[in-house]
Amino acid sequence: MRILMIRHGDPDYEHDSLTEIGRREAALLAKEAGSLNLGDCFVSPLGRARETAEYTLKKLNRSARTLGWLREFPARLDVNHSDELRRAYPDTEKKNGIYEERIAWDMLPSYYLTHPEYMDREAWRVSEVARCSDIIRVYDEVTGSLDKLLAGYGYIREGMFYRVERANTDTVTFFCHFGLTCVLLSHLLNVSPFSLWHGLALAPTSVTEVVTEEREQGIAMFRGLRFGDVHHLLAGGAKPSFSARFCETYGNAEQRH
Repeated sequence: MRILMIRHGDPDYEHDSLTEIGRREAALLAKEAGSLNLGDCFVSPLGRARETAEYTLKKLNRSARTLGWLREFPARLDVNHSDELRRAYPDTEKKNGIYEERIAWDMLPSYYLTHPEYMDREAWRVSEVARCSDIIRVYDEVTGSLDKLLAGYGYIREGMFYRVERANTDTVTFFCHFGLTCVLLSHLLNVSPFSLWHGLALAPTSVTEVVTEEREQGIAMFRGLRFGDVHHLLAGGAKPSFSARFCETYGNAEQRH
């Protein structure tokens, strides 16, 4: 079995849509989409993902089913009761003197790299971030929904692998988001989501691909074939968007810090 995860185009987050750059990226993706063998398509309910998918679906005369759990990973972190986390997330905004809830990733490297629990596939679940957020509940809901979908294709999650009830070479394609893709990958590859949130940068409209391997009959695992592939952009003469990355050098004030 094969899973494709396609990130939305360059986003206008304020309006939950695509920028002009994002629309060009989505058009270039659609131009190459015929070679991707998309299989069954599923899309996030958020506008930027739906708009991205529309270019490809129209080009291929296809349809997609909307799945609520494919929206950008919605777990929220509250740093108000943790001095440790206020230092780890110094860009957290305040309103009326109270820190607002925020996404649970994008912590400072100096914190992440000195707290090894975030890199462990189990220990992150008892971390300070887990204590001050709903991340465990939301993570389990999302990955549980993924497993329910895969069960319909004949792959049943058992511990860290999938029991194969109906071996196949079907493809499913998700038009979704960076943070959500890292969650899905962490579950499929059995690693901490924080390792992927901090170790990967999947550019807008990039394609990530994983496939099953069944080296023992009836037991399948997933292996990544490509992460953040943007060849469709390069072929069209477009430079990949910077979204999902931080500054390459600290002195570069034009890049996101």
